[in-house]
Amino acid sequence: MAANVIAAVIEMPVMTGTQSAPRPGMTAPLASPRLRPDWRGALPTLVGPGVTLRELQMSDAPALLATMNAEEVARFISTPPRSVGAFERFIRWTQRARAEGRYICFAVVPHGMSAPVGVFQVRQLEANFATAEWGFALGSAYWGKGYFVEAATLVLEFAFDTVGVERMEARSATPNGRGHGALRKLGAVWEGLLRRSFSKDGRQMDQMLWSILADEWRQSKRTWANGVLMH
Repeated sequence: MAANVIAAVIEMPVMTGTQSAPRPGMTAPLASPRLRPDWRGALPTLVGPGVTLRELQMSDAPALLATMNAEEVARFISTPPRSVGAFERFIRWTQRARAEGRYICFAVVPHGMSAPVGVFQVRQLEANFATAEWGFALGSAYWGKGYFVEAATLVLEFAFDTVGVERMEARSATPNGRGHGALRKLGAVWEGLLRRSFSKDGRQMDQMLWSILADEWRQSKRTWANGVLMH
């Protein structure tokens, strides 16, 4: 599973497939009263039946380098960091941005493993995090095993119930059929086409804009059955 991972305006490359801008009038992020200070200090560990989501650690850099630079994963995301040192700088940036209350990045670790096999990122598009954008990438060896839906559900529940997100957006390059299918499985609604909004290796691609609303998510959420979220 590899869908576009979100853009972030930072001092180094991030695994991103989109460069959406903050909403008009948005100023430099400040601590918001809607945000709970506990996650700004450190992300909680989210545990599902088959995966654990935790904050990135410096020791994750070698595993992320190998996973995110694999051709089948990197195809629809902006060029990831190309060295262990670059990934270490990225991890340090994620921790600073989390402490500022404007960005969240979880490592995806299947049970029985210690190294991550993917990441989920969420960033604010409004200063109070009411509207956010998310993205994800998962190593191809772990596609089709239920890890994506399980991890995505944990992230959405955290974003909606703890962070206070009301609208979650995603962008996926039009050729990325697997990414579109993953978002549909979660109940995301396609809202429109963003023409020539993603550039990769000299090629410009259109992107599809998707959204999930907190109230609709809560209404449609049901129970897990065989690793698949039932609606």
